[in-house]
Amino acid sequence: MEAQDPAAPSAPPAPASPSTHPVQEPEAPRGMGRRRFLGYVLAAPTLTAAARIGEDVLAPAPAAAAVPAAAPGVIPSLPGPAGILDLNDLLTLAALPTANLITIRLDPDGTAHFALPRAEVGQGITTSTAMIIAEELDLPLDRVRVTLADARPELLFNQLTGGSNTTVSTFTPLRVAAAVARGRLLRAAALQLGVAVDSLTTEAGAVISAAGVRLTYGELAVKAAAVTDTQVSVTLKDPGRFRLVGTAQRRIDALDAVTGRKKFAMDVQVPGALPTMVCRPPTINGTVRSVDNLAEVAAMPGITDVVTVSTGVAVRGRTFGQCIDAVRALKVTWGPGTAEGASDATVLRKLRGAELPLVVPPLDLLTKAVDARFTFHFASNGALETNCAVADVRPGSAEIWAGLKSPIVAQEKIALQLGLPVSAVKVHVTEGGGSFGRKLFHDAAGEAAEISKAMGKPVRLMWHRTDDFRQGRTHPMSTSRVRATYALGEVLTYEQRHTSVVTDFGHGVGEIITSEAARLPVADLTFSETMFQLTQSSPYHFGVTTQLLSEVDHGFNTGSMRGIYSPNVRCAQELVVDELAKRTGQDALAFRRRHLKDERARAVLDKVAEVGRWGRRMEPGTAQGVAIHPEYHAFVAVLAEIDCRPETTGRKIRDAYTGPRVTKIVCAVDVGLAVNPRGLEAQMMGGIIDGIALTLTSSLHLENGRFLESSWDNYFYTRQWNTPPELQIVVMPPTTDEPGGAGELAVAPAMAAVACAYGRATGTMPTTFPVNHAAPLSFTPLPATPPIPAAPTDGRDRAL
Repeated sequence: MEAQDPAAPSAPPAPASPSTHPVQEPEAPRGMGRRRFLGYVLAAPTLTAAARIGEDVLAPAPAAAAVPAAAPGVIPSLPGPAGILDLNDLLTLAALPTANLITIRLDPDGTAHFALPRAEVGQGITTSTAMIIAEELDLPLDRVRVTLADARPELLFNQLTGGSNTTVSTFTPLRVAAAVARGRLLRAAALQLGVAVDSLTTEAGAVISAAGVRLTYGELAVKAAAVTDTQVSVTLKDPGRFRLVGTAQRRIDALDAVTGRKKFAMDVQVPGALPTMVCRPPTINGTVRSVDNLAEVAAMPGITDVVTVSTGVAVRGRTFGQCIDAVRALKVTWGPGTAEGASDATVLRKLRGAELPLVVPPLDLLTKAVDARFTFHFASNGALETNCAVADVRPGSAEIWAGLKSPIVAQEKIALQLGLPVSAVKVHVTEGGGSFGRKLFHDAAGEAAEISKAMGKPVRLMWHRTDDFRQGRTHPMSTSRVRATYALGEVLTYEQRHTSVVTDFGHGVGEIITSEAARLPVADLTFSETMFQLTQSSPYHFGVTTQLLSEVDHGFNTGSMRGIYSPNVRCAQELVVDELAKRTGQDALAFRRRHLKDERARAVLDKVAEVGRWGRRMEPGTAQGVAIHPEYHAFVAVLAEIDCRPETTGRKIRDAYTGPRVTKIVCAVDVGLAVNPRGLEAQMMGGIIDGIALTLTSSLHLENGRFLESSWDNYFYTRQWNTPPELQIVVMPPTTDEPGGAGELAVAPAMAAVACAYGRATGTMPTTFPVNHAAPLSFTPLPATPPIPAAPTDGRDRAL
């Protein structure tokens, strides 16, 4: 899950001191240097400011085409497409044209308000956003109000949350808008006091004169407003003067989180909106042929409506309990789905058949190769908050409430689905209880709209947890075929052929890539291969390096969960790196260090080796593993220790899979500039727990067109008894003036480090993930009909 730390104590406030960065009067600039930007004071009743960002100022600079330096004897590798322009860069470029439509408002009560055009799903971006605004405005953090913006079609590609891009793409526009507002407040104060602007300073939400006169922002907000849009030139605060950004802060929504006051989709109160659930097919994407007892179910206590929709049979009732009873009572004849008869074995055969060939020819006696094939099974993309939405569809209009990471696409597609103009559909973005890519899709919102229209009434749709596991989004099953050749201790070539069930990108990213196609360093590759090349980057000099993707089978509901391809691709590569080190007689960490392309990567690797005491003596059946991962201008290294001794793997916990235990994790992370180190630590913790689960325990078993898992009790995400008792996160000192991506950063190296530790502890390289997938099921699968299981009645027994 996206890690949260709502109860952590707040860091002590930074000492207040006057700001000294210069302020420019609203006149045409004489030229823009690296830190000179244009913005606007917008015509409004109270001070409202916006950035004017041009690509010449903010566009990500393409990486140098030169081959990064390699250690003596190491054969260098050319940079791949992601080393020139990655997905994060592309998302930033796509957001630029509408950056000026994002505004900060100063209200007469002295607070700043910002409607964030991104989704808060537990990753803490409302807090980091508030910190950026507070920093540049010289305003206390508790005086910044960040809400979530409704769908705004005019923002185009500036309202999509994904690719760890929110803080990267909004960092400079937010600072520019805040700097414009601060300059305007200084100007208003100068006019009121009759003094020069440069004689004034700002501190803690007030303008202070040399004589000690103090005017609060609230007193100046209306006076600083503009009657016409006015262009302003500003110079941003030097990062060396930051007093809030870069310090550890608890989340601004921490109190609401721990007291239950946070508002999610199911907390929205819409008059007449009653609980609604759907009776879903027993196989993936099955269809309704007939309903044998519709009238009988409609007459059940509390049930108000029963209708057939494209995804099943919807029931609306006074309570969700009554809806569950109605769903379980329905007798439906189902048509086939899109994956009828499919199983793990049949999908694996398709994947093997679609693997692209390795091109390095058979080798002579002087050159050797590591050849390996890895299998990664389906994994659930279900978040802690199950899929849900509220919809009120009326003749000529519709209103939707849901946790959405791509609300503009949702608005457009729901309007098309309902036969309404886009302007007639209002889409409100609510906070989400987790996502992992799940909320890039508007499945629940679209379904709720369809049901509301069919019933002619507002609905509060909630998927049952079983619905999410069996009919929801999954991370696709895949294989990775790797061949690395070496001679005289040096790697000559590295080939990786990743083959995957199709990943669905129909959530807005496809349109972004199409719109920015001319910029892409990938020629005219297919869409999925373009996504692969923009996200996959090898950190190593391994001579001639190629990483390619192929896809099969459109029959599954998939999503870009937690790093899209990176966890599986990195896990396969790091296991091969361990094998290369072993075969060439080198220490696994030293081998990695020597072949790394980037000094920042070496720094995080050195840090985990130091803190984690790499190479220390370990008991038989236990071992260390290490992995490195570059992503979105950030670097992370993870050192893992694992216990695979029989007394550990054989321990018994009721209705549980225990298996190997990760006993220690050390993670070092460099994101350039960490806006909120405490939030970054939480993100790393969540990603690490995800990585442990993907390596050891969590997967979906496909059998006869359906998944057998049905809830968290039999989908074995990392449990308390498998969580490392020692977990240390080291946030590296700033290495740049701007933040890199962090949202998914730790998943891939954690998965890889645990896999490498497992291989070293058992003496056998693991090739199937999670490692327990082929073991006998430790649970009895629930039936697919009825699709929702009966509520448990043994809660008191389990509490003992």
